[in-house]
Amino acid sequence: MRRLCAAVLLWAAACAGAPGDASVIAPAEHRRGEEQTFLTYPEWFLVHSPAELAAFLGHGGAPSEFPWGGHIAQFWQGYRAVTRETASYPFNAGYHLMVSVIGGSTSVEYALRSAYESTIGRLSEASAGGTGTDEDGLAARVAQQYVDFIRVDPWYLFDFVAPLQALWSATPWTGPHLLRKWERRYLLSTEWLIKAGYAWLIKLATGAIYDPARPLTAVVLNREPSALPGTLNALQRIGVAGSQPVLVTVPRYDAFMAYAQALADQGVDLLEIAGNHGPILVSVLQRTGAPAAAGSARTVLVQPILTRPGWERQLVALPVPELAGQLRRWRAANAQLEHIYDY
Repeated sequence: MRRLCAAVLLWAAACAGAPGDASVIAPAEHRRGEEQTFLTYPEWFLVHSPAELAAFLGHGGAPSEFPWGGHIAQFWQGYRAVTRETASYPFNAGYHLMVSVIGGSTSVEYALRSAYESTIGRLSEASAGGTGTDEDGLAARVAQQYVDFIRVDPWYLFDFVAPLQALWSATPWTGPHLLRKWERRYLLSTEWLIKAGYAWLIKLATGAIYDPARPLTAVVLNREPSALPGTLNALQRIGVAGSQPVLVTVPRYDAFMAYAQALADQGVDLLEIAGNHGPILVSVLQRTGAPAAAGSARTVLVQPILTRPGWERQLVALPVPELAGQLRRWRAANAQLEHIYDY
């Protein structure tokens, strides 16, 4: 759940500071601390985990079979790995506090869900003979809608009331497997009501105190890019046309991947991102045992995809100037780019 504790997160980003290197080209307001590329991984894992859940449910997986405990372990494994990677940077107390809060709350949520699904949920599944109900279908659709939303916006802006209304107004109250239907209604109503209330409180607090995070990042390119595909129309040139190097802004977060890949596909190299030339963290989904990234890339962590046997997540750190070349190699190898952690 990206930006789950936005109040703490925004404070942490401000505390991170900006590089003071005179060679940095990005304007001061676009500079972010280099350690942020590592520290954002645990936060984004709480997007990757719901995405895995949505895919699992969408393919007919039973909630009782989802590896809730395994995802708790993977979150803390990732946090331990990035903490190790940032040991040489000034300690970012705010961000570590935020990660601890979201990690702790998600661990409790997943533990409770695991306990429920492995007992009451499993019994109701058995009563339906493993057949999904309309409520199961709605839960799978909402899970995917939620993931699509939080890739771009904070979780607390998601409308949890709309699926709740659909559950009680657009989903048949009667039909086959009544025990499963009404057990799911109880669970989903409880979950969405609690999240709607919590989201309202978070939105109220953050809206009253904090400004929204800057949605753009400054990128230095080695040459002028050609026109990008029509959907990628947010790239903006900063400075005088024709001047070198080329300074542009592109969207941050999930959208950044599409721009970085499109630029790499043109043969354009990214020399600086958010004022940083050093390491940037990237996650890729590949077949287990796939070759490691080339050049100066370094594997930080490998995690199995628990619902896709034979697949793993490789967390790779590499210098910003090598990012575009590695993106081209991954595309040629049909590796699935999961996320670029753009500070």
